Amino acid sequence: MTRVDLNADMGESFGPWKMGDDAALLKIVTSANIACGAHAGDAQVMATTMGIAMENGVGIGAHPGFADLQGFGRRRMNVPRGELQNSIRYQVAASVGVARAMGTKVRHLKLHGALANMASEDEQLARDCYEAALSVDPELIVMVLCATAQEAAVRALGCAYAGEIFADRAYNDDATLVDRSLPGAVIHDPDVAGQRMVEMVQAGAIITASGKQIETDIDTICLHGDTPTAVQIAGSVRGALETAGVTVTQFDGRR
Repeated sequence: MTRVDLNADMGESFGPWKMGDDAALLKIVTSANIACGAHAGDAQVMATTMGIAMENGVGIGAHPGFADLQGFGRRRMNVPRGELQNSIRYQVAASVGVARAMGTKVRHLKLHGALANMASEDEQLARDCYEAALSVDPELIVMVLCATAQEAAVRALGCAYAGEIFADRAYNDDATLVDRSLPGAVIHDPDVAGQRMVEMVQAGAIITASGKQIETDIDTICLHGDTPTAVQIAGSVRGALETAGVTVTQFDGRR
């Protein structure tokens, strides 16, 4: 039986500034990547989001990124290795600590935004980030962009990982994401997103913007909580997968 996890980036509100409808998403997804306060989010938002995830039986993940609130973590930055690793440790430790205090745990790690995109192109950068996170909690399952340098990094490290594809982003032929500044990079139509996820899961491959198929193990599907149609996309993707006979459930992690 084919099974796949459905995850979303969330917990990205800050103080009185609200981003996305996390409560609605948490009724649909099976895993949540919760911001750690660097690119978005704060302590209160983190705790609140974790609490709602617990109520819905959703797996909790730490979602660290560049310390860039103004750029929402989507601007590429040149940060020295040691400084970047300590930033990752700081963010993951905050997530792990809040979860523990609430009587739950952080299951997985997923890099955010520009840092994730850079790590998908640079295996050493990916390893630096993952080693830093795993130094805080060696049991974390690392969520990686399928068929990129991120996957090469976790395979080299020998840690547990889950391969991820995106419901709301277009792909280049090297399995990296089309730059957000380009037309068609972000998919807003829920029906289109749902159908393309069924096609990819059934094919066991990423289908790029040009139509190329890149064979890969797909463990989880992501959508972005800040996308205006995020809740509709989540519902469409889950509905389309279940109609096609795919079981939507939390990933276990592979090695």
